[in-house]
Amino acid sequence: MDTLQDLFRRLEQLNAIGASLSHERNIARLLENILLAAKAITHADGGTLYRVTDDARHLHFEIVRTDSLKIAFGGTSGEPISAKFADLPLYRDDGEPNNSMVAAYSAIHAETVNIADAYTAEGFDFSGTRKFDQATGYRSQSFLTVPMKNHENEVIGVLQLINATGEDGEVRPFSDSDLRLAESLASQAAVALTNRLLITQLETLFESFINLINMAIDEKSPYTGGHCQRVPALTMMLAEAVNDTTDGPLADFTMSDKDRYELKISGLLHDCGKVTTPVHVVDKATKLQTIFDRIHLIDTRFEVVKRDAEIEALKAILAGEDRERVQAGLQARLRQADEDREFLRRCNVGGEAMQPDDQEQVRRISSQYRWCDLEGRAVDFLAAEELENLTIRAGTLTQSEREIINYHIVATIKMLEALPWPKHLKNVPEYAGGHHERMDGKGYPKGLKRDEMSVQARVMGIADIFEALTARDRPYKHGMKLSEALRILENFRNNGHVDPDLFEVFVKQKVYLRYAEAFLDPAQIDVGAV
Repeated sequence: MDTLQDLFRRLEQLNAIGASLSHERNIARLLENILLAAKAITHADGGTLYRVTDDARHLHFEIVRTDSLKIAFGGTSGEPISAKFADLPLYRDDGEPNNSMVAAYSAIHAETVNIADAYTAEGFDFSGTRKFDQATGYRSQSFLTVPMKNHENEVIGVLQLINATGEDGEVRPFSDSDLRLAESLASQAAVALTNRLLITQLETLFESFINLINMAIDEKSPYTGGHCQRVPALTMMLAEAVNDTTDGPLADFTMSDKDRYELKISGLLHDCGKVTTPVHVVDKATKLQTIFDRIHLIDTRFEVVKRDAEIEALKAILAGEDRERVQAGLQARLRQADEDREFLRRCNVGGEAMQPDDQEQVRRISSQYRWCDLEGRAVDFLAAEELENLTIRAGTLTQSEREIINYHIVATIKMLEALPWPKHLKNVPEYAGGHHERMDGKGYPKGLKRDEMSVQARVMGIADIFEALTARDRPYKHGMKLSEALRILENFRNNGHVDPDLFEVFVKQKVYLRYAEAFLDPAQIDVGAV
């Protein structure tokens, strides 16, 4: 018989359990904690927690525990449960309720069932229990089966406890107080589980909207869609490595599950502002590309220049000039035109750095050849805008186009700051909006310095750069090998671009290698050179 003191103790335990359940974010751990708590307050040796399947036709085994047999399946045990236990049907093949199974009965009728001895109980099929006992040497005796009902009084699961034990270790029936405490716990647990499931559903919906934005960016340009997925992945890899660091300047950095989720969302949204960026700028693979690559227009001009040279030579020959001398001069002009055309083609491709001599050569070609516009006026061979593009020093973007590209982070910050973020996501605008800042304050858009930025924002900055260096889906470059990307990232560390402490973790913990194995072409992983 329960003493008053024992009852009060268990009531206090129940209150503490209820509070702890409301704070658990992980559903698997939550379910496990529910069962363990129920076993503790009822002194049960074993127990099973079932959840009603989405179609409301079965009970699915979630957690199974039997202390005396050291049985642990599901939850944090690491032992999968689906292969061990088949779902219990709530209805027979003929559609009638499966009242013979005590757990099914409890779920169907929303009733608690307290059985003192399964071997003498009538009305329920315990043949499976007896087979289990024969195989293990166990003696399943007392059963307490409690439905878990949500706030709408719907059964969402079943809590089944087995073999209550007294202080002497002997199996006893579950008492009335055990039943009341288990029902109270089941009620609290159902509310906690329902809330967690609702939050998870909302989070899933929220992430789906984020993926929708990234899908829109992807549809605009296939060259950025992968970026929107890979940067969050690398961000989390580096953040976890920093979280695991136990020495050095970053030893105090830790993340809770809420912190991880906040950073994950920040990573997914870090480039959402690119929905405002024109496609012809994002996808500009060559210097002269807009809707199409205008190098072909220049090719046509060279063909016209060559045609005009041939006509001029024919006229000279008809006028009596020396044929061999005229033809030799013509061939020289044609060769020069072909060489200049190929030179402009090479310049159009873009690269890491265009030499000043090559820029001057483009200008010389522009002034050397004459071109008639639609009105018949002689003009420079290259228009001013074409000349500007072909002399771009690095990459394929003009200064104005770079400003358009850079504006995406301003748009990102504006979009994110306009949202009513809940408390656990309030840092998303700062994390996502800081990945183009520099440690020396020379970044954009706000010119923040290292001590003005969170660790998370600095982590994302490294992830964004490294992904861009190694990406294979850019229209203007090939994905770098690891050794080259790490060398450039190291230079960024040295010149105040990225956080030196985070770079150290990135290299020391070989975050780059884990990322490469997951996302890069094997040919890019030149580990021996690292």
